[in-house]
Amino acid sequence: MTDIRPFKITIPEAQLTDLQQRLANTILASEAPGAGWSAGPTAGFVTGMIDRLRNGFDWRAAEAGINQHPQFITEIDGQTIHFLHVKAGTADAMPLLLLHGWPGSFVEFLDVIAPLTAAGFDLVVPSLPGFGFSGPTREAGWNDGRIAAALLELMSRLGYQRFGVQGGDAGAVIAPTIARAAPDRVIGVHVNAATMGFIPMGPIEPEDIATFTDAEKTRLQRLQQFMAERFGFNALQSSRPQTVAYGISDSPAGLIAWLGDMFAGFGDSPDAIARDKFLTNVLVYWFTGTAASSIRLYYDNAHDPEAWNPKPNSGVPTGVAVFGRDEVAIRRFAEGGNTIVRWTELDSGGHFAALEVPQVWAKEVASFFESLK
Repeated sequence: MTDIRPFKITIPEAQLTDLQQRLANTILASEAPGAGWSAGPTAGFVTGMIDRLRNGFDWRAAEAGINQHPQFITEIDGQTIHFLHVKAGTADAMPLLLLHGWPGSFVEFLDVIAPLTAAGFDLVVPSLPGFGFSGPTREAGWNDGRIAAALLELMSRLGYQRFGVQGGDAGAVIAPTIARAAPDRVIGVHVNAATMGFIPMGPIEPEDIATFTDAEKTRLQRLQQFMAERFGFNALQSSRPQTVAYGISDSPAGLIAWLGDMFAGFGDSPDAIARDKFLTNVLVYWFTGTAASSIRLYYDNAHDPEAWNPKPNSGVPTGVAVFGRDEVAIRRFAEGGNTIVRWTELDSGGHFAALEVPQVWAKEVASFFESLK
C-alpha cells in the first residue's frame, strides 16, 4: 500500500444538514455571573460561534479554497495520511515539511503556502495521524516517535531524501524527533510554540532564576501560570481522553468550546484568531470525526515508556522563533538537546503564529531555511 492518490474534500450535504440541526438544538451550559473566561469559554463566545455557523459561514467556500491546493492520501503503517503537496516550480526548491499540533490542523498553514512557495520551497503539509482527513487512528500507540517514522516514510515516497521540517505546538516536538531519527536526511529544524525540549521541565534553583533576563523571567512566570491555571486539558487528555471524547464528538458546541479554550487561552484575546479560520479548523475536526482520536495523541505520548527519557542532540541545525504574546521557550533550556543556530524573538503573534501573523511567520521560516541552502 505505497500508492499516493489525489484527494478532494467533498463533505456530503447530509453532514451539513446534521450540523445545522445539532446547532439549532444546542443546550447551553449555565455559567457563573461575571466569571468571564476565568472558568473557560463564555456563553457569549460559544453562542457567537454558533450564530456564525448558522448564519453566514460558508463551508462550501472554505472547502473550495482548500481544494485549490493539490491534496493526496496514502497509507503508511496501516494509517491513512492526508497531505497537501504544493510545489514551487523551480529546480532548486527546498522540500519543507510543515507540522501542526493540537488543536490545530493543516488549516494553520493555508495563508503561508503562497509566500513560502514564492520563496522557493516545495511544501508538504500533512494532517497528523488521527487528525482531520487522515481520519481516526485505528489502533493505540500513535505517539510522537511513530508519527515521525510515518512522516519520514511519506517524504521518501515523495522522493525527498533531504528536506527541512517546521513545527509548532505538537509539531515542535515531532520535528526534532524526525531529526533525531534521521539526522542525515534533515537539512534543518525550525520550531515555534515550542514546549518540551525548550522549556524547564523541573524545579529551578533561586540562584539560577537570579541570572535570568527580564524576558526569561516573564516566560517562566507565564509558564508557571499556565501550568497552574490551564494545564487541566493536558492531564485529562493524557489520562482519560475518552471521558471528554463523547461530548466533543457529539456536540458541535462542545467542540467549539473545547478547541476555543485552547485558541483563546494561548493568547491575550479570544479574537486572536480570525473567526472564520477558527471555525474552518473546528469543522475539519467535526466532519472527519477526529475530535476523539486527535486528543489520544496525548494519551499515547503519556504512555510511551521513552517519553520522559533525556533525548540526544541530533546535531541538526535548529531555529527557534519566539513570538511575542505568549511563548515560553527559554534558550538556556533548549541548548542541551538542540543545536540552536538561530533564535529570533518577535513582538507580534503568539502560539498560533502562522494563523495570527502569517506574513511575519513565513518570512522568519524562509529566512532560516535560506540560510542553510
